[in-house]
Amino acid sequence: MTATRGHHIEVTQGTDHIRVVVDGRLLADTRRPLLLTETGYPVRYYLPPEDVRTDLLVPSDTHTACPFKGTASYWSLPGGPEDIAWAYPEPHPEVAGIKDHLCFYEVELG
Repeated sequence: MTATRGHHIEVTQGTDHIRVVVDGRLLADTRRPLLLTETGYPVRYYLPPEDVRTDLLVPSDTHTACPFKGTASYWSLPGGPEDIAWAYPEPHPEVAGIKDHLCFYEVELG
């Protein structure tokens, strides 16, 4: 957990069944998501790389910086949406648990 000037981030182990399906292709299926709760944002599910079809994704040139989490790297689906997932290869110590876990914009619960 980290809190800075009214900003709060918490990472907890979840047990929800999370699936990511894009254009009919199953990209991820897990019951081991990390839930990241951050002030001003919806809960984000960070998925273990072992539960993501990384063989279907290609690294993007996109990188963004978050003062609370670090620098994110993005992945795209060839022939499909660009920058559909991101991860923090070197997150700040306060959120170290999300290291290399992938987060998608759209996930299915259940």
